[in-house]
Amino acid sequence: QVHLVESGGGLVQPGGSLRLSCKASGLNFKIASMDWYRQAPGKQRELVASIGSDGTTNYADFVKGRFTTSRDWPRRTVYLQMDGLQPEDTAVYYCHTYYGGDRWGQGTQVTVSS
Repeated sequence: QVHLVESGGGLVQPGGSLRLSCKASGLNFKIASMDWYRQAPGKQRELVASIGSDGTTNYADFVKGRFTTSRDWPRRTVYLQMDGLQPEDTAVYYCHTYYGGDRWGQGTQVTVSS
């Protein structure tokens, strides 16, 4: 059973930084592509960033140059480093993979406010 657990969310001031983590279990982490999504109140869930099994990354235009995703396979963990946070980045952030089905973590709240 694939299990994804996010952590690292919180309250941060505009311009600040946070690093989210997603610990994965129940899958072959070496070959699984992983994604980060977010959902703000009243809005649809949107793709933020993806990282392939080979480390190739892709980013939504609205986070390019500010967010960085990476993976640590011995720790079976994916990270999302978020710099230059703005109030519009406020959302619940989810870890996702299609490995073993359409799998989602429980989400972690990120709030950007002064």
